[in-house]
Amino acid sequence: MNIAKKWVLTAVLAGSIIGGALGGLALSTASGNAATGATGSSGSSSTAPSTAPSGKFVPNENAAHEKSERAAREAQEDAGQFPTVP
Repeated sequence: MNIAKKWVLTAVLAGSIIGGALGGLALSTASGNAATGATGSSGSSSTAPSTAPSGKFVPNENAAHEKSERAAREAQEDAGQFPTVP
C-alpha cells in the first residue's frame, strides 16, 4: 500500500470517528429534550402534580391564610383534597 492510500484511509477513519461522535451527541441531546416533555402551544407547562402526594392532608385554617385564599382552593381543602389551585 503506498503512502497516499494510507493517508486517505487515515482521513476516512478519522472522519468516521468524528462524525459518529457528533451524530451521537446530536441524538443524545434530542432524546434528552424529548424525555423532559413537550410544552403547550403557549410555551408554558402544566403545574398540576402528576401523582397525588402521600399522607393525610391537613388544611391551613390560619386567619391570615384564609384571607388571601381563593374559593376554589378553600372548597378543595373543605373536601379533604390536596389543593391543586393556587
